[in-house]
Amino acid sequence: MQTDQKRFQLPQLKRAITTDGLTVDEASRTVEFPFSSELPVERWFGDEVLSHKNGAADLARLNDGAPLLFNHNMDEIIGVVEKAWVAEDKRGYARVRFARTARADEVMSMVNDGILRNVSFGYRINEMTESGKDTKTYTATRWEPFEISAVTVPADNSVGFGRSEGGDERDVTVHRTEDSAPAEQPPEETMTEQTTPTVDVQVVATQAAEAERGRIAAIDALGQRFNNADLSRKLINEGKSMDEARAMFLEEIKMDQKPIASPDVGLTDKEVRQFSVLRALNALANPTDKSAWSAAAFEREVSDAGAKLVGKSARGIFVPGEILRAKRDLNVTTATAGGNVVATELMAESFIELLRNKSVVQRAGATVMNGLVGNIAIPKQTGSATSYWVAESGSPTESQQTVGQVTMTPKTVGAFTDFSRRLILQSSIDVENMVRRDLASVIALAIDTAALYGTGASNQPTGLKLQAGINTKDFVAATPTFAELVAMESEVAADNADVGTMAYMVNAAMRGALKSAEKFSTTGMTIWEPGNTVNGYRTEVSNQVQTNDVIFGNFADLMIGFWSGLDLTVDPYAGATSGTVRVIALQDVDIAVRNAVSFCYGNTAIV
Repeated sequence: MQTDQKRFQLPQLKRAITTDGLTVDEASRTVEFPFSSELPVERWFGDEVLSHKNGAADLARLNDGAPLLFNHNMDEIIGVVEKAWVAEDKRGYARVRFARTARADEVMSMVNDGILRNVSFGYRINEMTESGKDTKTYTATRWEPFEISAVTVPADNSVGFGRSEGGDERDVTVHRTEDSAPAEQPPEETMTEQTTPTVDVQVVATQAAEAERGRIAAIDALGQRFNNADLSRKLINEGKSMDEARAMFLEEIKMDQKPIASPDVGLTDKEVRQFSVLRALNALANPTDKSAWSAAAFEREVSDAGAKLVGKSARGIFVPGEILRAKRDLNVTTATAGGNVVATELMAESFIELLRNKSVVQRAGATVMNGLVGNIAIPKQTGSATSYWVAESGSPTESQQTVGQVTMTPKTVGAFTDFSRRLILQSSIDVENMVRRDLASVIALAIDTAALYGTGASNQPTGLKLQAGINTKDFVAATPTFAELVAMESEVAADNADVGTMAYMVNAAMRGALKSAEKFSTTGMTIWEPGNTVNGYRTEVSNQVQTNDVIFGNFADLMIGFWSGLDLTVDPYAGATSGTVRVIALQDVDIAVRNAVSFCYGNTAIV
């Protein structure tokens, strides 16, 4: 046997395997599976085989807590390798444990649901044996895996998985059997401005097919996660990118939010279309006009039903939940559908809406309680029993748990918006929709702000920032470092509160700063990660969050309670000289936090 020292351009290679029927143990968050075999893989220098004989695979790095990644992304760690070994069936096996992060929870759920079935691993070869004359076979007799990944779509093994990864040109010891001829090295090309590189059409086509399979699988997974297969199919058929698909799903999530928790009164679709907020407002603005109140008889009847449901009289008129969620579909441009009522055509598609902050608290996962009656007291364990070591025949000292309460008392939030008298007199359905959206947005943002920054004084609830016992982190600079953000996570974890769906909350300026801030110097890896995450945690962005603030925690522990529907009253006199009517929206609501230690608030000036 001859020994050659050859310089091969060997990338950090990857292989993939499809493993059906994986199930993660929910308690330990672990799963075992085969990750490698002796299946030959075609390389440019011949067929590559990974030997699984004793000592061939160096598993030291895997057994030293190697990372479990998603799609080989070094910035997307979703777990750790707990143990790796080679079995008698000449396959490598691994036991991995998923991290307790939002991203890891998402991947683990897809594994359990059978959506994500593919695993892959990265490795490098240190020594090979060459055999065969016609068809060269190189058996890796010393090779070293260094990471394992859950992958969406494995590459075609016939061309090598992950060939796009950067490699390291290095010397590899190759032992040749006497019946094998020296392998030819690929010709070196000297590229000049006049040189046109050769394009392998087959490789390009294969890579394109892989990318398309990955796109389809990723968008389909989004559809499964958000229970919206119709939207995922639509995005796939339209050729939308993954970034575009994420944006569409996020928009759908925002549309599904119901920040105003008005009760439903059981209206039919026909009755929902019949209800007019504009008629109700016109009647309220003209209390002595019998014709206005006659026209709004149906709206008043619906309001009375809502008041009876919540056990509280309306100051003006209750707007039920069905109305706030509905979008009227008539159009003034069609005469028979209402167009004859208004002489001037309304160009609804050109209407310029006010730019508002995005309501963010419920989107982050806050717990909403509707239809409350009376003050609320939620029992809460505040202390545990104590254990003791005792001598033989001895007895422990008596101890017991301590129990407290989280209380909620209705507080009335009010917001107002001004409409012109002529606007309220319009019969345009587009104006109706605009008025509904405006009323809902005004009160929703007021509640959203109180949930974050309510002072607890002047009839306000106490928001997250001022909750007694909340964890805090004082940043050195306006843009926190990666270490400071990890310290926020550690504050919550140290209190055993890192459970449920953890998330960050920042404003747009902070997002921009994190997109350009490096995790570690000279690495090029930014704190803001693909998929709108920070250190694997979902990150919500809204200018409701104040400058330099970062909030992290389990937002399911933030509770919003509603005691009534949306109550509309009208002040027809405040803007009488300018021809406007002031519409006041009122809502009975309170904010509470189950466990303050479930959150950490960070800023440059903690008070």
